[in-house]
Amino acid sequence: MLKYISSADRHHAAPASWLSSYFLFSFADYLDRDNMHFGPLRVFNDDNVAPQSGFPQHPHSEMEIVTLVLEGEVTHEDTMGNKTSIKEGEVQRMTAGTGMAHSEFNRQDKPLHLYQLWFIPGQKGLAPSYEQKDIGFTSGNRNELVPLVTGQKVLEDVVYMNSNSTVYWSNLNEDNEIEFKTFPIRLTFIYVKEGSIFVNGTELGPNDQARMTNDDVVHIRAAKDSQFILIDLPSAESNY
Repeated sequence: MLKYISSADRHHAAPASWLSSYFLFSFADYLDRDNMHFGPLRVFNDDNVAPQSGFPQHPHSEMEIVTLVLEGEVTHEDTMGNKTSIKEGEVQRMTAGTGMAHSEFNRQDKPLHLYQLWFIPGQKGLAPSYEQKDIGFTSGNRNELVPLVTGQKVLEDVVYMNSNSTVYWSNLNEDNEIEFKTFPIRLTFIYVKEGSIFVNGTELGPNDQARMTNDDVVHIRAAKDSQFILIDLPSAESNY
């Protein structure tokens, strides 16, 4: 079963002149009781940050926070002692666990575009931790699903998180196809960055979503050269 959500149905927030953000789930001042999460995927924000601006230090706890940089560069600093830059094609994961704080700034002279995802962890009370990896996903392998971050230990050479979920990226050329095998006990979330794809026969364009339940196979075909994110998630809270 596929639930299609158009780009126009995202919540747009512009709380400051330097930030334009689209919330795919309830976040900050946006509250929709019917759109709180999809499995353990609690937050998906599509953020655009103007040059020489950003988020001052703020706290988090009991959440797995994944940042994917699509364009530009993030300057990150946190209370764990990490001071890093996350560039285009890099993946960052923070386990907020029992509590930490961080800041995120665009110190460059060009805009920053990123996705930030929050996952409900499979275990509470974890010590805060940090991981970052240059996967080069925005311009890397084509016509396949590239794993970026996972809690499923069968996958190697990816960023690890404390969630029974996997985040994939695909650069899919026109007329190419991908099949993703899943199970009725799993959920599949797809969000298109650019291009046009058909997901089990339903067309998705830029910034459209598909939320899928009770499927065995997800079939994806590109009508145009496309980039999209696919997230494999558990459906039962006991399996987060």
